Amino acid sequence: MAKLRAALFLLSVAVTARAEWSIRTTDSEPGRAGVLHRHVVLDDSARQEHAVVDLAIFSAKSCTLHVIDNQRGETLSETMVRQKCLAGVNGGYFDADFAPIGLLISDGELLTPLKRARLITGVLGASPRGVQIFRVREFSRQEKVNAAVQCGPFLVDHYERVRGLDDSNSARRTFAATAANDRALVGVCSEISLAELGMILATTPLVNGLKIQRALNLDGGSSSAFWVTRENGSAFSIPEQKPVRDFVGVVLK
Repeated sequence: MAKLRAALFLLSVAVTARAEWSIRTTDSEPGRAGVLHRHVVLDDSARQEHAVVDLAIFSAKSCTLHVIDNQRGETLSETMVRQKCLAGVNGGYFDADFAPIGLLISDGELLTPLKRARLITGVLGASPRGVQIFRVREFSRQEKVNAAVQCGPFLVDHYERVRGLDDSNSARRTFAATAANDRALVGVCSEISLAELGMILATTPLVNGLKIQRALNLDGGSSSAFWVTRENGSAFSIPEQKPVRDFVGVVLK
């Protein structure tokens, strides 16, 4: 009985200490072709922490994704301007030799094959059917995907945060997500854990009327980068801290 009471006490402490994020401030700025830049500052009063999230939200009916192979190590800002993108983030993981890790498809061409590994459990892809996030086991080349990058882990699935995500390491995070009504987004977050990011995306109304169906973590830390163009042609940018191998751009269909 004493052991049961102790276990229940520890469980209650864990639940109480769980992050409960609330929005402190928000700011929205329209971009081109209906893309919306959303800047959100959040607080977790239980842990006395805060986080800053920037999102580029778009309609998958009018926009799609373009995966850009960055062999020359250009910056995200340079690449987005040259490729005439509306918004973009860094893509997937790469090794010490600057080679992509996992599936990479650009302009319908397979650059590197699908890989089965513990961390890279998802695929962000774009096809004539729209923007989708697949489990690796769900992905098939028969989908006629024009752009795809393999990464992970999953952060949100079926509108719920994924359990078992790491809560011990904080870093800058980059991610992509899909939502109802053919909306999708790419984003970046200040230094938090994967578990905290999953909680924020699944439970916090970052945008009114937008509930995230699936979200996938992209390469983070010093690779994290975010860029979105404004209506006047200037851009809001959070640069990467080192060269990254590939980018995910938002472009008009």
